[in-house]
Amino acid sequence: MTSMDMPQITDRAALMRNRARAEPDALFLQEHAADELHERLIEVNRTFTSIAIVTGFPDFWAARYPEATIVADEETLDLKPRAHDLILHTMCLHWANDPVGQLVQTRHALKPDGLLLCTFLGGQTLHELRASLAEAEAVVAGGLSPRIAPMGEIRDLGGLLQRAGFALPVADATPLTASYVNAFHLMHDLRKMGENNALAQRIKHATRRNVLTEAACIYAANFRNAENRVDATFEVITLTGWAPADSQPQPLRPGSAKTRLADALNTQETPLDRSND
Repeated sequence: MTSMDMPQITDRAALMRNRARAEPDALFLQEHAADELHERLIEVNRTFTSIAIVTGFPDFWAARYPEATIVADEETLDLKPRAHDLILHTMCLHWANDPVGQLVQTRHALKPDGLLLCTFLGGQTLHELRASLAEAEAVVAGGLSPRIAPMGEIRDLGGLLQRAGFALPVADATPLTASYVNAFHLMHDLRKMGENNALAQRIKHATRRNVLTEAACIYAANFRNAENRVDATFEVITLTGWAPADSQPQPLRPGSAKTRLADALNTQETPLDRSND
């Protein structure tokens, strides 16, 4: 299936417009991702000499990694085969029409035993706003429209790395909770982050004010915190994978073990009774 055949979940033109309007002082999700990736790279304890960063916010990441090659998160990534020993795919996979294709492209661009760190928003992100908007639209307008991008669940995301051919795949999630005066302030902040609605199937006209007012009331009734503000969840997923290399630990072939588990545990092995099979 070519990129032209893939279902178009994201309207790339709308996404680029949204990002162009983003304000530098509102990029706290990018800040969190940069801090998280920095800590993980310290733990890896390896010197990387050829770094590429796939991002929708080139100025932000170029300032953090001035020696890195900055690559736009287009459907076809501008990456050369086996050119890099580290690729950071930063806070944009949730907008990709073909996330597995993005990961496959990064694997091809890594040298053997090169590292991919990919961070993006997961399925629990903005679950409060999703629920409030859905209920409000059902009550006021009698139907639903796409408003927040579908995001993967952590239980499914580790498999993306395996499908893309990475070795030693790991997926983990970090929940972030931000608080706002009300749902209107949250929606305004999403616009300032460049993370507002860019779905291909979104409604193309302004949302009716009474829908938003009803959503804000539902939000406040269900998700108010002790400070009389409302909470918003952002789930940040991080995928870690290595380009395959002969030097990496390899799984043993079935039946190749030289030591019985019962001997290692110093216990008596009891044969399975299969008389009732």
